[in-house]
Amino acid sequence: MGDEPGITRDRIYGQARYDGRQFEVIDTGGIVVNESEYIPAQILKQAKVAFDHAAHIIFLVDGRGEITGTDRDLAQMLLRLGKPVTLAVNKADTVAREDLAHEFYGLGIRDVFPVSAEHGMGIDDLLAHVTQGIAETPVEETETSIKVAIIGRPNVGKSTLLNALTGEERAIVSPIAGTTRDAVDAHVRHGETNYVFVDTAGIRRKGKTKEMTEKLSVVMARRHIRLAEVVLVVLDATEGVLGLDATIAGYAHEGGRAVILCVNKWDTIDKGKKRGFEQQVRDQLKFMDYAPVVFLAAKTGAGVDGLYKLIREVHASAGQRISTGELNRFVEALHFEERKIYYITQASVHPPTFVVFTDRAGPMHFSHERHLVNQIRRRFGFKGTPVVLKTRGKKTTRGMQTKGARR
Repeated sequence: MGDEPGITRDRIYGQARYDGRQFEVIDTGGIVVNESEYIPAQILKQAKVAFDHAAHIIFLVDGRGEITGTDRDLAQMLLRLGKPVTLAVNKADTVAREDLAHEFYGLGIRDVFPVSAEHGMGIDDLLAHVTQGIAETPVEETETSIKVAIIGRPNVGKSTLLNALTGEERAIVSPIAGTTRDAVDAHVRHGETNYVFVDTAGIRRKGKTKEMTEKLSVVMARRHIRLAEVVLVVLDATEGVLGLDATIAGYAHEGGRAVILCVNKWDTIDKGKKRGFEQQVRDQLKFMDYAPVVFLAAKTGAGVDGLYKLIREVHASAGQRISTGELNRFVEALHFEERKIYYITQASVHPPTFVVFTDRAGPMHFSHERHLVNQIRRRFGFKGTPVVLKTRGKKTTRGMQTKGARR
């Protein structure tokens, strides 16, 4: 979104349905055919993968201006592919602009449709045309997937990790920090489980996000954290754990997401330093002592395959429910001196949230709350997920305390 050009760079996939016909849409970055610079060349490379998979290509042009040399070059390239090509002349939301669409027949594409994507004008006609020949499909329940967001600072290897997990180049990878601007979805089936991996744009420190696209990337990255069930926080082994890493990890923690801390580029570091590095991670990210730490090299694929099992484990932990009977037995055996606990119930999952009924209202002291959470983890597990405690005084008519701290 936004008016600044060049926001879309990677291939963005989406599922669509029109008039009973189901199909997949691939949005590519803006293409410049004869461009040698790295990013435009990589965008074209990504687009060519989309062309190979496409049954129909929609060439979108700006109806407010004249036909450019770039438009002509791209039209010729698309026509040489031998696949159906439709020209959509966008921003044609006035009669005058609809008449202008006829000028675009000069590009040599037979099927031309004036549209206004912003106002939805002409979209039905366009969709009816491009979905001809697609059989109607009944609406079926889709298999559930574990949604996984990949987050971290710019250039820590998030896109490389996405490509290693999917086994294909779904995202542009380069040594240029901030290459990823979109959130790239990749659907993967591994074993008997479906996954949706979302590679988010690198999150920068506040004050370093002056461009609109970078600010938008931060907003979208945080949104995808909220929508995810599991978050992979990628750290750079060559740089150590920085303050910004803690800030980014905190977004996932405060969002109540299950988390795995992924130390990338481990193949470039002396293996004897592994224990010391893990201790550094624990010291700098003390609030995430529940999150497992994995060491991997996304570029070579080392350690990546084991992530699938770990993702399933932390996802299951975040969705784990403990019966009231089990919690009552836990309370009976619990030694807790800060206040008397009558009973505990589990209110929800993702994250596991417990309501603690005690002899007085008010949240517990941080240290006591932490102790109780540790006791719960020792008894029931909850690997890789924050645990939320809410307290309610049994003898008070006041509502539940909503501090809801995650530990």
